[in-house]
Amino acid sequence: MACFRRFRLARGRLHRVVLAGIVSLTMVSCSSSRPSPYSADTGVDDVPPEITDGRGRFREIFCAVLDHRAATLPEHRDCENALTRAGPEPDGTGRPVDLGRSDRGLVAAIVPGVGWDCIFRWLDPEETSVEHVRQFGFDAVVLDVDSLSSCSANARQIRDAIMASPARQIEPHLVLIGYSKGAPDILEAVVTYPEIRDRVAAVVGVAGAVGGSPTADEVTQTKLELLRRWPGAQCSTDDSGAMESLRPAIRDAWLADHTLPPGLSYYSLATCPEPDRISAVLKPTYKKLSRFDPRNDGMVLFDDQIIPGSTFIGCVNADHWAVSVPIARTHRQIGATLVTKNDYPREALLEALLRFVEEDLAHPPVQMPDP
Repeated sequence: MACFRRFRLARGRLHRVVLAGIVSLTMVSCSSSRPSPYSADTGVDDVPPEITDGRGRFREIFCAVLDHRAATLPEHRDCENALTRAGPEPDGTGRPVDLGRSDRGLVAAIVPGVGWDCIFRWLDPEETSVEHVRQFGFDAVVLDVDSLSSCSANARQIRDAIMASPARQIEPHLVLIGYSKGAPDILEAVVTYPEIRDRVAAVVGVAGAVGGSPTADEVTQTKLELLRRWPGAQCSTDDSGAMESLRPAIRDAWLADHTLPPGLSYYSLATCPEPDRISAVLKPTYKKLSRFDPRNDGMVLFDDQIIPGSTFIGCVNADHWAVSVPIARTHRQIGATLVTKNDYPREALLEALLRFVEEDLAHPPVQMPDP
């Protein structure tokens, strides 16, 4: 991705415009009730039988990456602070963690969430995560989708991007990583377009809005369109259906009517922040969603982040934006006043995620024959 110049606006105007955009993402009525306190008792008490619990091994890998990269990567945290222990968690395997060069050369193809192309130029993100994983034989790209469009429109764009890329004459190599709305975009793509499946090794939801979000029932597309006011925004749109796609009733109906294709590996990485890790701007929606479930990240409920039949690999101690969008790194004043808990070791997280997936793909579970 090319580097874009910083957009220089007067400080007062910048704050007004940015605040309008941020409010468009969090425009729900504030609840006066206090959220239930977070604790292990409100965590993941029982993983459903159709979900594989991979948290023990992922914790081992992420902890090893964090320990070894502490001096070289930004926003370091110790492992206990980086991952939330949400309810009973399986023990690790005790196996060593290979931090050398990847054997398979997986490519993370990241599908971002709502509003990404509206804020990207203003955000001016450094490619630190991409540069970091490339040192170890992995790669990462961001797939361009219309950030204000429906899941079905974006699924077609994901298909087109994959089919336009060179095919490898070896085993599948793409790890489709869907952040927020990017997760249901990807699920619709792999269901609707079977021609992409032989290039896809795995599908990962990160804070994925798999089941939508209750906030989508109160945020209209018109409010979302305020993102067009963002400094330097060049929002693309196909059908202006983003918010409709995220309504829980729409997502539940889609999941009920569609079966995810076998032969692909699915993983879910959830955001389960402790209350003191919620940014100021997300606290109103965090409190609002806590009336449904205290296990939320300020935008999405925990249960709605889990892909059916997936391997649940971890609970990240970060809110919905901190896990993926490095706002505070390039806009310190916004980080100091609005997005106040935006720090997270995202580079280490991406490396750990790719290492976990590569290892898991190399040792698939034994399939028991049908009785």
